[in-house]
Amino acid sequence: MSRAIRTASAAAPDHLSLRSAVPWVIAGLCLLVMPYVFTSNSAITIMNQMAITIVFALAYNMLLGQGGMLSFGHAVYMGAGGFFCVHIMNMEDLFARMPLPLLPVFGGLFGMGLATIVASFSTRKAGTVFAMISLGVGELIAACSIIIVAFFGGEEGVSGDRTYGLPVFDIEFLHQIEVYYLTAFWLLLSALLMYLFSRTPIGRMANAVRDNPERAEFLGYSARWVRFFSFVASGFFCGIAGGLFAINYEILTEENLNLVQSGTILLITFLGGVGFFFGPIIGAIVFTLLQTVLSLETELWQLYVGALFVLTVMYFPGGLAGVLMMHLPAWKLGKLRLLLVPYLKTLLPAAIGILGLASLIEILFHFRHASVGDEEMTLFWITFNSHAVLPWLVAGAVTVAGFWLARRGAPDLAATWHEANSTDGGQAA
Repeated sequence: MSRAIRTASAAAPDHLSLRSAVPWVIAGLCLLVMPYVFTSNSAITIMNQMAITIVFALAYNMLLGQGGMLSFGHAVYMGAGGFFCVHIMNMEDLFARMPLPLLPVFGGLFGMGLATIVASFSTRKAGTVFAMISLGVGELIAACSIIIVAFFGGEEGVSGDRTYGLPVFDIEFLHQIEVYYLTAFWLLLSALLMYLFSRTPIGRMANAVRDNPERAEFLGYSARWVRFFSFVASGFFCGIAGGLFAINYEILTEENLNLVQSGTILLITFLGGVGFFFGPIIGAIVFTLLQTVLSLETELWQLYVGALFVLTVMYFPGGLAGVLMMHLPAWKLGKLRLLLVPYLKTLLPAAIGILGLASLIEILFHFRHASVGDEEMTLFWITFNSHAVLPWLVAGAVTVAGFWLARRGAPDLAATWHEANSTDGGQAA
């Protein structure tokens, strides 16, 4: 296998250049200035959570997107790394001599160690068998979190204090803004390392094993070992995400490694797009905003997230990143501007129709679940009586009109789309 990897490394030239570094520089600058744009503590907390989720989603995509391994229990590696970091926080003599920015490394190593043990037997198989093994391991460790109280802390979890760590340049990480820049540094470093891993022979062969493991075996590669190394590397970065979570929230519980958390990261990765490196980044940003901002406005935010996920899988299997990349041919042909007017005629009414449908759902929910005598509700900054007929009629009319106008503009959008993506101007049949 080593000779085959050396051959692939020599045959596959790396296209890493100064131009490829531009997106990373822009991302770093954006991370630097964001706290000056969103200055509130709540906004900084949301950005911290967003950064941690991005690291976790990118690590999960190393399995699902690059290696084709569907894991239903991958949250255990993030949770285990986080628990280990919290225990280090509680070792006062050791932690007092350790700079806090190094703590995620220990979480990554612990997550990698656990992933190595699990990968030693789980990566022997692929497909459904691998998915079921990951599910069993995830449920086993989640059950152990209640039994092994010494490590997992039982139902209450384990808490620590990040301020006991060794100050770095007189920074004690007392404030969220300090934690933000620490998290942003690890986000940029982890994303860069995961991208570079995808450019290595192992990372490239993970794609081949994902698409056709039999052919990869015929070429002299071990599909099992390619999956093994991808799994171990993913466990390392999951542990880093767990260490960042421990630093940010200073507490880990059973919820950080159960099946719900594993399902959430699966949803995030699919929503962003598993076929693109930056897909999980988009998915993590969108999901975090929906979870934190939309949940403040409605109790039904999970319903809308679930509907978005189902529609994405059914109609846009490439995720939100795939939707963006669909426009790349039109952009290269210089015809992207042709889609502007059809989009306004189709997508704007569709968005209005979706808001109307959401209004009907919210009115129905308030009508059925509000306490006796509570007939007023506020929706889109408008207060009205949910038991009156007029709000129902208005919401229904907006829904019908929006979807009707969108359906009416769909043929023109389809024709313009074909013209924008055709070199002959869409004249050929």
